[in-house]
Amino acid sequence: MDQQNRPIVLIGFMGVGKTSVGKALAKKLNWQWVDIDQRIEQHYEMEISEIFRLYGEHSFREIERELFLESIQHSSTVISTGGGAFLQKAIQEKSLQNGLVIYLDISWDAWTKRLPFLKDRPLLQRKTEVQMKQLFNTRKAIYANHHLKISTDGCEISEIVRNIIDSLENRKEGNQSV
Repeated sequence: MDQQNRPIVLIGFMGVGKTSVGKALAKKLNWQWVDIDQRIEQHYEMEISEIFRLYGEHSFREIERELFLESIQHSSTVISTGGGAFLQKAIQEKSLQNGLVIYLDISWDAWTKRLPFLKDRPLLQRKTEVQMKQLFNTRKAIYANHHLKISTDGCEISEIVRNIIDSLENRKEGNQSV
C-alpha cells in the first residue's frame, strides 16, 4: 500500500462529527469516503438503533469489524468510524498499522451542547449524565492511541478539514512519519 495515500481513519466520541468531517475531507482530497455506520445500516437494511434492538451490540460489533477490515485495505480512502469501533483491538491495531489515525477531540462541555441531537444513539438510551460522562472519559483514554489529534471545539466542518490538511502538510514538510 502506498504510504503517501494510506487510508485516513477518523476516530472520536459519538457526535463529534466523524461522518461530516470524513465526507468533506474525502471531497477535498479527492479520495473515496467510507462511513462504517452507513455501511452497517446498508448491510442490515435498517437503522443502527434497530440493529441494536433486534440483534444486540455483539452482532453490530462483528459486522462493524468485518466491514472496517475490508475498508482499511484501500488506499486514498477516508474512513469515518463509529464512536465505539476503536474499542475493538482488531480495528485499533489495523488502523494504527495500515492507516493514519486522526482523533477528532471534543471537550465534555462542547459535546453536551450537541446532546439534544444525539438522544437516539443506542448507547445513550436510559443513561444519566453521570453515566454518559463516564462513557465519554473511558472512550477518551482509548482514543489516546492515534497519529494526529484535532480539536473540534467551536469549529465548523470546513475549519476542521483545513486543520487536518494543514497538520498533514506540516508533518510531510517536517519529514515526520505519517
